[in-house]
Amino acid sequence: MLTILAAASAAAASCAAPADPAALLAANRAATLQASAPLTGTMTSRYAYHAPGMEGTITTTIDLASGRFMEDDRVGPTTGGDGFDGRTAWMRDLSGFVSPQAGGDKRELAVNEAYRNANLWWRADRGGARIEPIGCGGIRVTPEGGKPFEAWFDPKTRLLARIDEVQSFGSSTETRFADYRREGGLMLPGTITIVTDAAPDSAQTLTLRQAIVSPARAASAYAMPSAEPADWALPPSGEVTLPFRLLNNHIIVEAKVNGRGPFPFLVDTGGHDIVTPSTVKALSLDSQGHGQSGGAGANTVTNGYAHIDSLDAGGAALRNQTVLTLDFSPVDVEGLQVGGMLGVEFFERFVVRIDYGAKTISFIDPKRFGPERRAQAGTAVPFAFYEHMPQVEGRFDDRSARFDIDTGSRVEVTLTSPYVAREKLRDAYPNGVTVTDGWGVGGPSHSYVVRAHSLALGPVRIDQPIAGFSTAKRGVFGDANYAGNIGTGLLKRFVVTFDYPRRTMYLKRLARPDADTSQFDRSGMWLNLGQGGLAIMDVAANGPAAEAGLKVGDVVTAIGGAPVATLSLSDARRMLKLLPVGKPVAIAYTRGDKPETATITPRDLVPPVSASSGRSAR
Repeated sequence: MLTILAAASAAAASCAAPADPAALLAANRAATLQASAPLTGTMTSRYAYHAPGMEGTITTTIDLASGRFMEDDRVGPTTGGDGFDGRTAWMRDLSGFVSPQAGGDKRELAVNEAYRNANLWWRADRGGARIEPIGCGGIRVTPEGGKPFEAWFDPKTRLLARIDEVQSFGSSTETRFADYRREGGLMLPGTITIVTDAAPDSAQTLTLRQAIVSPARAASAYAMPSAEPADWALPPSGEVTLPFRLLNNHIIVEAKVNGRGPFPFLVDTGGHDIVTPSTVKALSLDSQGHGQSGGAGANTVTNGYAHIDSLDAGGAALRNQTVLTLDFSPVDVEGLQVGGMLGVEFFERFVVRIDYGAKTISFIDPKRFGPERRAQAGTAVPFAFYEHMPQVEGRFDDRSARFDIDTGSRVEVTLTSPYVAREKLRDAYPNGVTVTDGWGVGGPSHSYVVRAHSLALGPVRIDQPIAGFSTAKRGVFGDANYAGNIGTGLLKRFVVTFDYPRRTMYLKRLARPDADTSQFDRSGMWLNLGQGGLAIMDVAANGPAAEAGLKVGDVVTAIGGAPVATLSLSDARRMLKLLPVGKPVAIAYTRGDKPETATITPRDLVPPVSASSGRSAR
């Protein structure tokens, strides 16, 4: 299955009345399948791949009777692939690690792909799918165990012309089929074009080079391979521990690239291994290709790929890697020139223990993380993979929820806009505040922030968490496939151990977490680095900063008499969380070139909830 995300398109503005699905599919079968051609055997197809700055080859193998499939991608400097054996969906990432895909909508999408591969809609029972006419030669199909997609057929040839399908992480696809030709008794598209979010510059084109039908293979041929990359190293002890800095809830470690550095690297379960443009330039790396990356905000940015010989964090090293090249935090870098990110590739190879109390991170050989050490690690919380993200079952107050675990997020929990709407949370929590509560690769993220009674990750309960209700229509927080994102703001109550090989997270509660744990900004303004101070990027309506007359574009130069030049951005944000409630604080700032002073009166914008308040009726 092609795992590249793309976007849904609208139906034509005017069209004929809806066609009868049975007649439409019968015509499609007659146009596609030679009368004597059996729908059995194995179809192996090889495509030339083209996208902006990227060329390569994609090979797909499908079972014509069941739709089982596997795909091998070799595009530019990257490799990858995925598959489905009828039971388990799986993915091989660009580093060669293979994982079962049971989180989000990954299995549903695999079921959809298998359904289309086998043309199950031609069967009398439609392969168990629900099929509805939608006009313009189109039908909406919901396979059993899958999710809805739309199929559109050419009114003249009756061949499949387009598939529209909402996919993972809030994106959807428009996949166009053209230039059909006869291969192995089937009419196959010679050209497949995939467009992301209706953006023409995202177009990816696959051109059919070869299609061969051979005898059917056993189901085991499509099963998840047991790939364990042997591209990592640890000292003889099998473990390293190094300190980290916690800057505004971002974990920063020192790492070397190709033996040079060290550079400050962000540790993030939500991302891949990345080097930033400054590191690319410092090491004269060759960055190739152009891809699209997104994050908490609505925007996407361009990334490339580079080969590196080694990435070493205190003796835990990966060798011979293809990494992303990306400026993943162009505005807010916590006062640092960030060198890159230690992402999923490190978590896939090592057991990773993050001790937020001691401010240390350990990388452990999974073979040395036996039953005794697992028992000492804390409460076990199983997770499933949603692509590279660990996803756990939990609860938000009295509601069931699935959460992604994202150490790269600074907040406690951000709930996705589809979950907020489905559970009618704005009505249930009327006393929140709308603010900017994050800034990442996708730009600013805005949330309606409340304090809930509790949140659970598996059997572990956290009281009084601060929750942001996302308003995003696009990006990861527009994704309907999970409830929310758990960040370091919540995780730092624990020693957290990630065991990706066993798909388990362990939580061991700290006796004394950081003082700013469960505290929220009391000023009502969002600060980023600016010229000559800290720039006000957003001001909460009716918050202390707004009431004091502060505005977006002002540059803060001192807080309570302390020059911001003596503070890191992280220290400044921490200070704004811990300001005493009700005690006026002087804010020195410049507006244009003119120095000014304002006085804010801090208050709890998201105060604690009592035992009798905040719960919604169910």
